[in-house]
Amino acid sequence: QVQLVESGGGLVQAGGSLRLSCAVSGGPNNNAMGWFRQAPGKEREFVAAISSSGVYTTYTGSVKGRFTISRDNAKDTVYLQLSSLKPEDTAIYYCASGALWVANRIRDASKYAYWGQGTQVTVSS
Repeated sequence: QVQLVESGGGLVQAGGSLRLSCAVSGGPNNNAMGWFRQAPGKEREFVAAISSSGVYTTYTGSVKGRFTISRDNAKDTVYLQLSSLKPEDTAIYYCASGALWVANRIRDASKYAYWGQGTQVTVSS
């Protein structure tokens, strides 16, 4: 069965950086991958996605220019580089797999078949 394991979260001051990793195992590495986040009391929010080849990426507006999604298929790993972090970025970040690169689907959490357990990112002022 496909498994996704996130790592790299932690506590960081505003303006700082973190690099999240998502290790994928148990299935083919030929799907688009996404990162989502969820803050307490809020709905899960799309953050970024990357196509199977890594050629195409997309981001939610609030993180564009600050976050970078990438993947290394040879290592079966997807990354999310978080820079210029703000307190409002505080959330549990989830890696997801199983979606195709299709407009209006890649940003929809319900279109992803597999999810990691999440990694906590906390940004202090």
